Amino acid sequence: MIMSPSFTSNKRSYSEAHPQESSHPSIPASSPQQNGGGDRSSAKRVCKLTPPPPTHSTQSPSSSGGSSNNRLSRSPPAPRVSPQTNGHSPTLISTDRSATYVSPLTIAVVCSSNQNRSMEAHNLLKKRGYNVKSFGTGNKVKLPGPTIDTPNIYSFDTSYAEQFRDLKRKDPSFYTQNGLLNMLDRNKRIKEKPEKFQENKDEFDLIVTCQERVFDQVLEDLTERGGNMSKMTHVINVEIKDNHDDATLGAFLIHELVKEICASGDHEAEMESIIAALEKKKNKRFLYSPAFY
Repeated sequence: MIMSPSFTSNKRSYSEAHPQESSHPSIPASSPQQNGGGDRSSAKRVCKLTPPPPTHSTQSPSSSGGSSNNRLSRSPPAPRVSPQTNGHSPTLISTDRSATYVSPLTIAVVCSSNQNRSMEAHNLLKKRGYNVKSFGTGNKVKLPGPTIDTPNIYSFDTSYAEQFRDLKRKDPSFYTQNGLLNMLDRNKRIKEKPEKFQENKDEFDLIVTCQERVFDQVLEDLTERGGNMSKMTHVINVEIKDNHDDATLGAFLIHELVKEICASGDHEAEMESIIAALEKKKNKRFLYSPAFY
């Protein structure tokens, strides 16, 4: 792990070269992509901001002149405890007004087009109870077409349902066979349309990217925002080839990484050791950089 104590160089190097991937599911890259970026400087660590525990309000039973049909207000359910996993102590599931999550950490998963890799991980993490959103960093949404030179290109404002109908109209047999119609059908059940990371103003505790180029673009965007809020975030790249099988395997790897981070008593202080342990366990190399909003 190449990390200086002052974090003057945040980008961690691979121990061996990894092949680059294409920006389309199921299509191999025709030529290596050039990775942008270089060493980046970042501010010093800040203290961990722990969100306050959830509070619950209860209402007294309403009365209407002693009527026997008085109705009692329903109190919110008490927080539940998640099952113990991997030797970690059970963690309290946080409760808010809209949802119940297994961790208070907010998570973003980012790939190029917010279609395959990020949505596969989004789907799995959502099912596991995490507070997660997904994004893309590309200029356009690109899906493979009949040939590598004729992709289907959409804007980020084009809904998954519209993309599904367009491909089904063009060639239902071909796009069923290559899995795109099934992928889009899954995506539209999760959210309405792809989202671009650079246009989103939410702040996340953890950002997981699926490609080194995307990792660079996320850090570049966070740097351009200025870091005036002094809120720390952790950006980790899990390299995943852009095809359906590798996206599935990558989603489970991201889930394991997220689970270890959320189980930590102090994830900011222990982040590097968590990553190093998972690298050793999985024989993988991750890129990691702290950043600030």
